Amino acid sequence: MSALTSMGQESEDGKIYFVKIHAPWEVLITYAEVLNIKVPIRENDIPSTVENPLDCMLTPFRLPEKVMHPEPDYFTAPFSKDKQELYLINDESTFFSPSMRNRIVNYILTRCPYGTEEGKKKFGIKRLLNNGTYSAAYPLHDCQYWKKASDPNCDNERYTLYMEWARFLRFYKEQPLDLIRKYYGEKIGIYFAWLGFYTEMLFLAAVVGVICFLYGLFTMDENMSSKEICDPAIGGEIIMCPLCDRDCEYWRLNTTCESSEYSHLFDNVATLFFAIFMGIWVTLFLEFWKRRQARLKYEWDLVDFEEEQQQLQLRPEYEAKCTQKKKNPVTQVTYRLGGHNCTFSCVSLIIASMIAVIVYRLAVYAAFASLMENTQTLQPISGLLTPQLATSVTASCLNFVIIMILNFIYEKIIPRTHMEYENRLTMKMFLFQFVNYYSSCFYVAFFKGKFVGYPGAYTYMFNRWRNEECDPAGCLIELTTQLTIVMAGKQIWGNIQEAIVPWICNWWGRRKARSNPENLYSRWEQDHDLQTFGALGLFYEYLEMVIQFGFITLFVASFPLAPLLALMNNILEIRVDSWKLTTQYRRPVAAKAHSIGVWQEILNGMAILSVVTNAFIVAFTSDMIPRLVYYYAYSESEDSPMSGYINNSLSVFEIADFPDRNKPKLNVTFHLHICLFNRYRDYRYPPDHERKYLHTMQFWHILAAKLAFIIIMEHVVFIVKFFVAWMIPDVPADVKAKIKREKYLTQKILHEYELEKLKERLCHGDKRATEKEFIATEGRMELSRAM
Repeated sequence: MSALTSMGQESEDGKIYFVKIHAPWEVLITYAEVLNIKVPIRENDIPSTVENPLDCMLTPFRLPEKVMHPEPDYFTAPFSKDKQELYLINDESTFFSPSMRNRIVNYILTRCPYGTEEGKKKFGIKRLLNNGTYSAAYPLHDCQYWKKASDPNCDNERYTLYMEWARFLRFYKEQPLDLIRKYYGEKIGIYFAWLGFYTEMLFLAAVVGVICFLYGLFTMDENMSSKEICDPAIGGEIIMCPLCDRDCEYWRLNTTCESSEYSHLFDNVATLFFAIFMGIWVTLFLEFWKRRQARLKYEWDLVDFEEEQQQLQLRPEYEAKCTQKKKNPVTQVTYRLGGHNCTFSCVSLIIASMIAVIVYRLAVYAAFASLMENTQTLQPISGLLTPQLATSVTASCLNFVIIMILNFIYEKIIPRTHMEYENRLTMKMFLFQFVNYYSSCFYVAFFKGKFVGYPGAYTYMFNRWRNEECDPAGCLIELTTQLTIVMAGKQIWGNIQEAIVPWICNWWGRRKARSNPENLYSRWEQDHDLQTFGALGLFYEYLEMVIQFGFITLFVASFPLAPLLALMNNILEIRVDSWKLTTQYRRPVAAKAHSIGVWQEILNGMAILSVVTNAFIVAFTSDMIPRLVYYYAYSESEDSPMSGYINNSLSVFEIADFPDRNKPKLNVTFHLHICLFNRYRDYRYPPDHERKYLHTMQFWHILAAKLAFIIIMEHVVFIVKFFVAWMIPDVPADVKAKIKREKYLTQKILHEYELEKLKERLCHGDKRATEKEFIATEGRMELSRAM
């Protein structure tokens, strides 16, 4: 602490004592050398990229030049105290940016010793915060966000960020990434750069998704399947098997008329096109982001940056909760174990919750089926709300509530070390969230309706609850419902948590200070009353967006409007995140990062998995393949090839073959109006066939077609993906050239400087500057010229 200067002041209420830390110039330059901070040595003379002729069309979306480019571009080199005259130090007070200053001070504070315990030194502000010596430690904001500071020495960057970036009315404007980086540091800057780029790419996916949805909307009247289901002479005359045992009655197929019509919105030829398109889109997004990231690395002097290895220091919160110890074989430091068992337990809890939701679905499905039909007319009480849809909606809402509860529980788990926070925590948390959010969608997409059995030989869960059947129009509409509720609910709840909760907490915390005059309410007191962004703040922002990315890629074949929902959310998300950082949170400690880290690998993995899941959705959840097989192999009408498809897709069952467990409780009068045979959704031989109730050849043809489709679609999309990835270099050619040029010029400048210094020493008769040293320097110069 001796390297830093400080001043103390008591708060207005007399209960809190503030210590303001200031880093003098000597401290800044000393630790700038330790942290290898790059600083300007000469203004960049590399010509800028040629302007795009279409830039004039983007003028309404641009911010003023003074906001986007607050300072010129420079050649930079790592700072050295011995070469201060080499650097462009015009003003010592502004030479280091605000983010550099608070990073240096934080580096000192986290390593400052303050005592010993059991022969070991205790150090770091984080331990002092944990044991209650200090209540908070934070960098100060530079001014009020809603007005410029009266002090002319204040940069007013917070005010500029609020006016040009953090207001929702600026949602159509570009982000001032250089200013964000200067004020908050590279780590937060790279997050907003990624979020902005992701949102821009979503625009293309949203447009194509809306076009596919409109295609389904405009072709609803041409859908032969729904026409036959709704036709009183076809669907009205087909009596279907009961949806549950004993309590459910027979029902007419035309009762699902409206749901079959709406199913066509998402289950049509455009579904296949959109699934293939999104497989290619995700590759374009990831490859173009790599190029954008490479350009930012160059512009932000991160090309040679390596992630700083954080101290293998126990997090105090974790140390207090865990008892098992183990010695690190490299550092010989004893640390405590925990974490893995918690992760396993939480994932097990998710699986148990998912099974509970499935049991709920099976139990209430029978109840809805028995309540939502009129036994005298075989018609549903409500037209659109079928038992399948009612079960799906209520189960999706229940599942969303469980997801939020489990999320809250798991977030209480604290990682062991800062290194684990950066790496293992990300994978653990993503695994948990993956299972938590997507398990219900996987169940509806790949399990529901696939293991039902057939009348008289139904499949039961725990030998009690009969497995769910899909709607005669297919399970895709139920997957769409599940996806919409969970995805939209998560986004709405997330924005409430991020915006409203901090605002309420800050309003409540400042209730007493509002009565004080502004001149008595100091800058540090105002910042103290704000919320803490925390070390995990940015982690949860990434996690939220990556989970959303999974929704719009893994299951997008079932819901082409998912990218549109994500786009609208992200436009709001950028402004909500910027607003809360600028107005509701203390200023975070600046940190460097040259990429989005392990999230890049997670996105790559999800992109590959999305091709597989969408192929299976089109093949097994959608009715596209059975319709195509019927169209090309089983249709008997040349004029209307799809006529007769519904009758062809339903098998016949004889009522007399119902065992007592499945037989409905029909009254005798009503039983006289029921045929001896009814129908169910499958491809099986009729009761009068020698292979009674066994699968027909059409079933095997459809299964073969589904498997062939999956193989073909996956190979086509993967070939296109890898070809696109190969065609697009990760680093733009002009950036490569600039990096090489800057390295050459920087080395040249440094060598010329060293050479001049040696010449001066020789001219002044300094014999210690030997001839060998001079020749060696000349040799390095010749080498740099040769490069």
